[in-house]
Amino acid sequence: MDQPGERRSHAQATPRGGGVSIVVSMLLAMVLLAAYAPGFAISLTLAGSGLALVAGIGWIDDHRPLPASLRLVVHAVAAALLALSVLDAGGGVPGAVGAFIAAMVLVNVWNFMDGIDSLAASQALLVALGCVLFTAPGALAWFAMALAAATAGFLPFNLPRARIFLGDVGSGALGFGMAVLVVGAWLPVGQAQNPWLLLLPLTAFLIDASLTLGRRMLRRERWWEPHVQHAYQVCSRRIGRHGPVAIAYGGWTLAMVTLMLTARSFNAPVTIGMIVASWLAGGAIWLRSQDHRPPPHR
Repeated sequence: MDQPGERRSHAQATPRGGGVSIVVSMLLAMVLLAAYAPGFAISLTLAGSGLALVAGIGWIDDHRPLPASLRLVVHAVAAALLALSVLDAGGGVPGAVGAFIAAMVLVNVWNFMDGIDSLAASQALLVALGCVLFTAPGALAWFAMALAAATAGFLPFNLPRARIFLGDVGSGALGFGMAVLVVGAWLPVGQAQNPWLLLLPLTAFLIDASLTLGRRMLRRERWWEPHVQHAYQVCSRRIGRHGPVAIAYGGWTLAMVTLMLTARSFNAPVTIGMIVASWLAGGAIWLRSQDHRPPPHR
């Protein structure tokens, strides 16, 4: 049970760990894909092992809080397994390094951003659907579709007011799943034009997590501990509800998915410029969300 507290955004005790259903679905999808595309069986086994490690340490942490250092070590091992899977799939050393970084970042970002009802699950759903439309038909698109379907199946239980939470087992696994999608778009299996563009649907979470984390570091706060300083937490506290905040984040991500699909044929400098512009716009919104001044009297 996830108990309410000053570092929580819910007001009543709620079961957590429901994300294990998404984990089982993702692992089952990998098993079926390995049978469907035996050429990727080793890569899928390595990636699935990494997913199981992230989910396993999250499941334990949901029941008995663990030191952040131990979780980080397990995440690093899981990220290394994903890097090995990229090497096996022909991604080369640069691709393997990118896979390691993507897994380490996105696992923790999804964990940081899983703090209000339906936010983490709905964002994963939108990113996965965007990946289905963005990449070529094949193993990666099928995995993205399975991830989207599993997340959609969980969402009715997590919509405001949530009857069950993802827990670390679910949020970490979704972050690892996002890393698989991002890295897969760079591989021959993804056959994506301008794979950099797949970063656009992730900007809502990346901007909020990175700017909040950076500010906490500058303030010499214990940044690895739970807190309520993310933009989504500030906004939900300000309006007293979770739903409108999740919808706003979803609207941004839908816009980014649309932009990603529209810009597939653009050249590299233009696409990188679009990503930079999205970060600047998102950063400005983040700064505005941190403005604690009361609204003017009318």
